Amino acid sequence: MACFALQPQNPVVIEHIGIPSWGRMPHRHQDCDKVSRDMRRPHTLTAWRRYLRAVAIPALTMGIGCATGHAQNAPASPDRVWHAKPEQGLERELASRPEAKYEIDPHKHYTLAEMIDLAQHHNPETRVAWEQAKARAASLGVTRSALFPTVAAVALASTIRQAVLIDESFHRQTLGIFEPTLHVEYLVLDFGGRGGAIDLAKANLLVSDLAFNDTHRKVIFQVASDYYRLLNAEGQHEAAEVSLRNAQTVEEDTQNRLNNGLATKPDVLEATAARTQSDFDLQAAVGAEDIARGNLATAMGLPPETALQVQGIGELATPTAMADSVDQEIDRAFAQRPELLAQVARVRAANASIKQARSTYFPALSFSGDGGFARAYGQQDLLPGTYAQGEVWDVGLQLKWTLFDGTRREHEVAQAQAEKKAAQANIDALRDQVANEVWAAYSNMKTALRQQQAAAALLTASDQSYEAARESYGYGVRNLLDVVSAQKTLAQARSEDVFARTQLLLQTANLAFETGDLIEVQPPKVGP
Repeated sequence: MACFALQPQNPVVIEHIGIPSWGRMPHRHQDCDKVSRDMRRPHTLTAWRRYLRAVAIPALTMGIGCATGHAQNAPASPDRVWHAKPEQGLERELASRPEAKYEIDPHKHYTLAEMIDLAQHHNPETRVAWEQAKARAASLGVTRSALFPTVAAVALASTIRQAVLIDESFHRQTLGIFEPTLHVEYLVLDFGGRGGAIDLAKANLLVSDLAFNDTHRKVIFQVASDYYRLLNAEGQHEAAEVSLRNAQTVEEDTQNRLNNGLATKPDVLEATAARTQSDFDLQAAVGAEDIARGNLATAMGLPPETALQVQGIGELATPTAMADSVDQEIDRAFAQRPELLAQVARVRAANASIKQARSTYFPALSFSGDGGFARAYGQQDLLPGTYAQGEVWDVGLQLKWTLFDGTRREHEVAQAQAEKKAAQANIDALRDQVANEVWAAYSNMKTALRQQQAAAALLTASDQSYEAARESYGYGVRNLLDVVSAQKTLAQARSEDVFARTQLLLQTANLAFETGDLIEVQPPKVGP
């Protein structure tokens, strides 16, 4: 019978319920016998039951409470929001992470090139794509390591004592061995298995690198488009302010004419309504400008409330004609679009998978060996022990050829071939999509060119019409409604002129985005 002694931390309580308190573990047979006799006594058994009830029930209750309190469950019902302690832990962890930010000069007017450079450095999407490409590069290194042998240091230490039958009698034998060795493994030949895996890793790395380039293309276009939208918002803000000033001037002129008996009260009310409408349009333009500025700051990796000043639209040159034909734009997109090139790389990856799958039809030859030093100790019965030492080694070649695997290899090859055909079909589908996107961007830019020319002519004509209406109204030839109508037409023309100029810049950037001109896939040639 195994005997264990309890060592309670509170012997007073233990003695109160009738359980003896031991200050040491029993290590003599008579001590164990005494404990066993005490436990068999009726009053001692009753005390033990009380003790177990007093200790086990609270412990079980505490365990269940802890398990229930820390358990994470699904939402209790579909109609209520889920909240629990794990969510609070995530909130604290998120709050502890510092927000990535950098300082800019609030008084400097940044150019588009400077803002793109800042975005490429600080936009988190570029870092994500970069780390993914680095992970693919590391995966290629892991795959290439299969070309080299694996060397491991092994130290084996063992001791054993057993009975050995010698001359019809058993003898106690003790053996001890300590054996430090070097273990070498090397795959000598696998008929293209490692080569296929390396080619697959190379293709996947190429896909990640091209995805990294495509991320930069998207970030550049995002900054450019947000910049041009901000210029449009600033232009609309400025146009709304000018329209408000014109409306205030008309209102003041009408009030003066009323004071001189040359206008009526409805004329003044009409002028006031036009002025309040202009004020309403101005407030909407101010809000749109704030939103556009926040979008641009976010694209640059800045908080949206950052005070950011940009180069005005008056300092930018707008294109006056299309540089290339639509066929040239489409051909350039086929050569530069990263996602199209990445799809070609996926075809390479499928070819590598086919090569790797077909290698399993052939045998694989591998080498393994151990070499080192061994020191042994042996003793029989109570006789003196003896030591021995010396070199140990073993070498082996293994030829493994899978003869039957339930048609697994056939299905793996068929799967790889199907994935290759799917990748080839995706190239055709993506080529059609790219051609359509370039065609649409080219048409939008041509439309924007014509609209910009028409908007400039409309602004000139509206400005002349407004000045003529005001002058005629001063001479009493035209009424106030004509002046208000001319003022509204001028405000609309000024807004459309700003929109047309920024839209032309935006569509130019969109065409460069669709053709891949925003990034340089091939470095420019230097020399004559």
